[in-house]
Amino acid sequence: MNPVVRTVLQRLGLGLITLFIVTIIIFSAIAMLPGDFAKAMLGQSATPETVAAFQREIGIDRPPVERYFAWVGQIVQGDFGSSFASRTGYRRTVAEIIAPRLYNTMFLAVMTALIAVPLALGLGILAALYRNSWFDRVVNTVTLTTISFPEFFVAYMLAYLIISRDTFIGTEFAQSLPEWLAASINWVLNLVPKFPTLANISDRTPFWEHVWRAALPSITLTLVIVAHMMRMTRVAIINMLASPYIDMARLKGMSPMAIVLRHALPNAWAPIVTVIAFNLAYLIVGVVVVEVVFVYPGIGQLMVDAVKSRDVPVVQACALIFAATYILLNLTADIISIATNPRLLHPR
Repeated sequence: MNPVVRTVLQRLGLGLITLFIVTIIIFSAIAMLPGDFAKAMLGQSATPETVAAFQREIGIDRPPVERYFAWVGQIVQGDFGSSFASRTGYRRTVAEIIAPRLYNTMFLAVMTALIAVPLALGLGILAALYRNSWFDRVVNTVTLTTISFPEFFVAYMLAYLIISRDTFIGTEFAQSLPEWLAASINWVLNLVPKFPTLANISDRTPFWEHVWRAALPSITLTLVIVAHMMRMTRVAIINMLASPYIDMARLKGMSPMAIVLRHALPNAWAPIVTVIAFNLAYLIVGVVVVEVVFVYPGIGQLMVDAVKSRDVPVVQACALIFAATYILLNLTADIISIATNPRLLHPR
């Protein structure tokens, strides 16, 4: 068997084993959460008989092991079960609840990736070409600053910036500044597009309107993830530029940009792709905070709401989707790294 194919199959097998272990962790963690959905729904005035009947109806009266294998069996068949919010004659499946929210999260993640990945690669290549220059220092300082703050802080600061666009000139702080300075700051603030600070999105929202309303969450995520990818690109390119074959390319009279794009970048893909995959996985898994801040109707916001209402099937499905996406993107990174750098098949 081809070594690359064998390695890919091994990684896929490890991925499936990891996902199986993750299902156990997810089910166990949720099962140990305090509180009872039946009692929370029926209220304190409910009799023990009513609570027991409701528990039987939603299936939480069975032993945990039985419930776990029933849940896994449903997942294998593509069925995430029914929400605890279902009622007799009105069955709401988890898939029905998650589908539109998952689309919104994927939309936000793809939109952010289309901005962040080219931006990070471009900045990383330029920083490597002009290393130790003022450009390199400015880019590194700005990206390190943005990555040093948590997502919610960046999100709130961007929202405050948009709000200040119309209110700054009337604030006490602006009044305390010299008139020319306050006018200059106000002029700069008015250059900022007035993005919506609340992502009011529904199924009927037109595509470009969706893009406009998701702009601020997307910018927040871009500022948070671009630093990792940019710095790894810079380091990988600088390491490649020290190789003997790069000296040969310089002796042939090739331009610095051509050397990077044709010789350095293809050989530096392995670490760069790995970091890109990690950050793309974060876009799916780590959007919870950003979705909550901007009230973006994605799967992260849904999971938070489901935890509050103790809707266990929805929480389990959301957690499993996050885990499966993270594992899949890491497997993809491994496969691309091996395909672009076969030397990884023979570790020292």
